[in-house]
Amino acid sequence: METLSSEFNRLCTFESFKEIWPYYTFGCEQQELNRREFSRLKDITYLDHAGTTLFAESQVKAFYEDISRNIYGNPHSHNPSSKMTHDTVERVRYRILEHFNTSPDEYSVIFTPGCTAALKLVAETFPWTSATDEHSGSQFCYLTDNHTSVVGIRGVTGPQGVGTVPVFPQEIEARAKASQVMMNTQDECLVAHLFCYPAQSNFSGRKYPLSYVRGIQRQQLYPACEHRGRWFVLLDASGFVGCSQLDLKQHPADFVPISFYKMFGFPTGLGALLVRNEVAELLKKKYFGGGTAAAYLVGEDYFVPKSDIGSRFEDGTISFLDIISLHHGFDALHRLTGSMMNIQLHTFGLAHYTYTILSCLCHSNTQPVAQIYCDSEFENTTDQGAILNFNLLDSNGQVIGYYQVDKMACLFNIHLRTGCFCNTGACQAYLGISSQEVKDNLQVGHVCGDNIDLIDGRPTGSVRISFGYMSTFEDCQCLLKFIMDCFVEKPLRLNHERLARLKSTGKAETSVYPEVTSLPIERPMPVMNDLNISPASVSKNISQDTIPKADQNSENAYTLTNIFIYPIKSCAAFEVTEWPLGPQGLLYDRMWMVVNENGVCLSQKREPKLCLIHPHICLNSKTLCLEASGMDPITVPLEISKEKHGSKTCQSKVCGDRVQTVDCGEKVSDWLLEFLGKPCSLIRQSPSFVRDMKLDTGKGACRPALSLVNEAQFLLINRASVELLLNHVINREDSSNNCTTFDMMQLINRFRANLVISGSEPFEEEDWTCVKIGSTQFQVAGKCSRCQMIGIDQTSGTKSQEPLRSLSDCRSGKITFGVYLNHLLQKSNPYPVLSVESHVMALPSSSGHNKR
Repeated sequence: METLSSEFNRLCTFESFKEIWPYYTFGCEQQELNRREFSRLKDITYLDHAGTTLFAESQVKAFYEDISRNIYGNPHSHNPSSKMTHDTVERVRYRILEHFNTSPDEYSVIFTPGCTAALKLVAETFPWTSATDEHSGSQFCYLTDNHTSVVGIRGVTGPQGVGTVPVFPQEIEARAKASQVMMNTQDECLVAHLFCYPAQSNFSGRKYPLSYVRGIQRQQLYPACEHRGRWFVLLDASGFVGCSQLDLKQHPADFVPISFYKMFGFPTGLGALLVRNEVAELLKKKYFGGGTAAAYLVGEDYFVPKSDIGSRFEDGTISFLDIISLHHGFDALHRLTGSMMNIQLHTFGLAHYTYTILSCLCHSNTQPVAQIYCDSEFENTTDQGAILNFNLLDSNGQVIGYYQVDKMACLFNIHLRTGCFCNTGACQAYLGISSQEVKDNLQVGHVCGDNIDLIDGRPTGSVRISFGYMSTFEDCQCLLKFIMDCFVEKPLRLNHERLARLKSTGKAETSVYPEVTSLPIERPMPVMNDLNISPASVSKNISQDTIPKADQNSENAYTLTNIFIYPIKSCAAFEVTEWPLGPQGLLYDRMWMVVNENGVCLSQKREPKLCLIHPHICLNSKTLCLEASGMDPITVPLEISKEKHGSKTCQSKVCGDRVQTVDCGEKVSDWLLEFLGKPCSLIRQSPSFVRDMKLDTGKGACRPALSLVNEAQFLLINRASVELLLNHVINREDSSNNCTTFDMMQLINRFRANLVISGSEPFEEEDWTCVKIGSTQFQVAGKCSRCQMIGIDQTSGTKSQEPLRSLSDCRSGKITFGVYLNHLLQKSNPYPVLSVESHVMALPSSSGHNKR
């Protein structure tokens, strides 16, 4: 191990990248390509191409011009416009097959709403045979590294008595070699079996051999070699075809599901099932929709399907305009890149380069920065796709939760993917999660796709980045800079021995493509100066001596210093010195919200100017007044009159909860339109609607009623915690956010708390279970996890990376700040009043940490 050196600085230049991987760009300036075709990517690092790649602007413009010039009618009719549609769609079918090096003589294209729908079609129409004993009946076999949509076929096969065989990747060839039941010819038995595997793992990017297709069909590989019958192969190519060439002539899988947004970015909601004509007649469907029948009778059970495979399985009118747009997708793909081989080389090179650097980065104590989940060293394009999956580690080797990484990435405009990516099998294998742990995690509230990233310190998922043909070297730079700035304990150290070895593997791979000479370009590129990390250690903890202490003899007594109400969600605070409680928290707190023309709630993350709208409540006149610079004030009533029947009711969503609301009228909508410059409405939570808190508050306890808040009735922060963070923001050695403008109140305002107290120790509030303010008692409901919204200056609406960046830095990756409180209103005292200067008493948890 050596400290950061000039060699590392040189490694982070484009010239060094070309030494490692020369196949970059598509015969033209990549930056010029992106400026022309992907201008919307300005200042954004998009690294979720495995989720969906991006469409080129010329692709969509060409499609618009096409449908503007031509009239495309329903293809089930016979008029000229319908004939135009039919012929164009058939041409698209041919072009799809051409792209995969096959023809209509060998394959048919069935259009579906997506890859999942294609898989479901196979599941429901495959000729499954129920087992009468352990040696008979169909077998549904799938690789454990398959997407959920493949494993879900179990839901169809299970009730039919079909055998289910999950296959681990290492079993396919190993167990085939050990098997004594080798059958190289098809058995006369007509029992049909199905083996499903992904051409490329959507979790790790591992590419599985396409030779498995013929190996399974010929019953030379496990599990086909151990079961009599005829074996068919479903090759999930959805994640593969975006950056790799699939040759169906060489690897004739029986069923190939794909989604086109993985290839072109547009259209979404359109996929296809490619079916080998030789096996198409085996598929039997029960339901028939419009366009699928050659003839049928309504008075008796008589139905004859159309002979054409596509028409037989495409129920109803196909999405013909979306299908027509595929023409322009193929045009753009070939015009801008030249070939799929060019895309494969370009995207793999970016992944290989990022893997090389990331796997060599270490903290100051030589602990690795990342745990990377892969089965290779990214040696070649045959075994690995353009996906890099990892978790970041702190200097103690502990995993930093993916949700924390995702929130920080959003702050830097880096778009990546986190979680398990609908691939529980791969997630379990790479992260070492047992089946019992999956069940236990569910019991404590973790479900697929949520933000619970760590349970008992163990990760429930990971971080995934993936590249597309429009990805650039600068995207790699941005990601690496982000990781080093936010998650590496300085001074950075580099594993030179590993680096040298990985650089040599990259050179070995490029030597197999001598015929590709037009791709590398010679042009000056900026040095990645931001990676010139100072060897001086950046302090992670501000001295506690700088924090003013409260009277240590006060026996956990504190003072309430500020009360803030936010009548309109995401608008400015309304500060008071005393205020009554209501049934949902502070009276009228977050009772209103601003929604766009589609009824979607606007937050400061979507519309920062909301913080410049100042609501004021007058309890005497029972009005809410909205004020903003350059605007005349406008008022709305606090309560909705039961006699007023003109109010428009509507349903909206807050944090996934469906809430019943009432529109506050056109006058205030016009006021918001003038100020925000976009159509908006002000809506109020309906008085008759009750929204309960999701999290259980204990055995037999009532769940608190919520207004339009996110998580709980109240949010409390501690001035000692604010001051610790403020000192860290100001003292950051690498700060570039003009942090001298921060002061105590400005920072307090960014956290948008209801209650501010004068605490003794920073973050001690996270250890409390109950809080008593005056004579009113509250229950702590958990920590508040922060996002980039705290980077919005509440006086101007401008954005900065602080204080979220410093919060993550001084808390070793954690980005929680403040605690949620709830209060169950007692009937004997319906409206207690909170007052500034009230005494605050806190009860710590017995275990020393707050339980959620």
